[in-house]
Amino acid sequence: MSFIEKKKHYNNLFILGVILLFILIIFSTYIGVADISFKQTSVIILSKLPMVNKYFNLNNIKETSKLIILNLRLPRVLLASLVGSGLSVVGASFQSIFKNPMADPYILGVSSGAAFGATLTLILGLSGSFLGMGSTAIGAFIGAIITAIVVYSIARVGKKIPTTMLLLAGIAMSFMLSSFISLIMIFKREQIENIIMWTMGSLGAATWEQIILLTPFILIGIVLLYIFSRHLNIMLLGDDTAKNLGINTDKIKKVLMVISSIIVALVVSVSGVIGFIGLIIPHTIRMIFGADNRVIIPFSALGGAIFLIICDTLARILVPPTEIPVGIITSLFGVPFFIKILYSSKKKVI
Repeated sequence: MSFIEKKKHYNNLFILGVILLFILIIFSTYIGVADISFKQTSVIILSKLPMVNKYFNLNNIKETSKLIILNLRLPRVLLASLVGSGLSVVGASFQSIFKNPMADPYILGVSSGAAFGATLTLILGLSGSFLGMGSTAIGAFIGAIITAIVVYSIARVGKKIPTTMLLLAGIAMSFMLSSFISLIMIFKREQIENIIMWTMGSLGAATWEQIILLTPFILIGIVLLYIFSRHLNIMLLGDDTAKNLGINTDKIKKVLMVISSIIVALVVSVSGVIGFIGLIIPHTIRMIFGADNRVIIPFSALGGAIFLIICDTLARILVPPTEIPVGIITSLFGVPFFIKILYSSKKKVI
């Protein structure tokens, strides 16, 4: 198959994936305790889309149904798609940067920083909001950004940031911040449930303000990572080869890691820590389509959105009326997958 044929094939697959995602958004929004039909759900959602909204009439649909779909279910499903896309794309870029199939978005300790920031806001009883983000989300975002800056500062050697030093600094910060969180939970037992629920990940507090805030950052971040996909492909050949081909690997790595850290910080601030998406999806896409990041990054974004919507839907419906933290569902899928990767790596070593 020629390059042009491959590109056409991938484009067709991507369009099919987008259509599947749209159908899944409607189906996931339809599922819930309130008795709202699939037809009503579809009409309510389609009535809000430009160009087609004039063909749909909401007069026969109850106001409560509209409120449930538009203010509760749809924001949650859309936030799941944004969070899944962001984590998956960052995982894809990190796996290429570190040349490691087990690298994920939390490898630099950003998630621990976010968890620590959120924990501090919970125990201090801070309240208020900014740009649609609650105090816990703001604390998580600040904690994630500060952690990323500290990790980069520790890992820096002159003007360079060696990959090994970066990984070790990230691991060290993760352990330290996790210890602080455990210590806080010992002294603030009344907040244990809130802290644990946040660190397990949840999309239950989704709002339109969060979606409006996140959407441009996530989309711009994905586009920027896609623009650098050719550089990531060359860097997979090794730093020396990349430098011989005129690629400034140190500069590219810094730019990519800054973009990735901002995406992760934003995502974790609104969803808590949701593990394994950035590991499972990019690795699966790589197994299906090969190592070309020009294909991996867009399909990872699509796959991440679909995967997290499915996981969050399961989290809502498996044990009604109780809601399972979505991080538990992703872990149930992720741990066996992680073991499979380890087993495959073990066979290669042997």
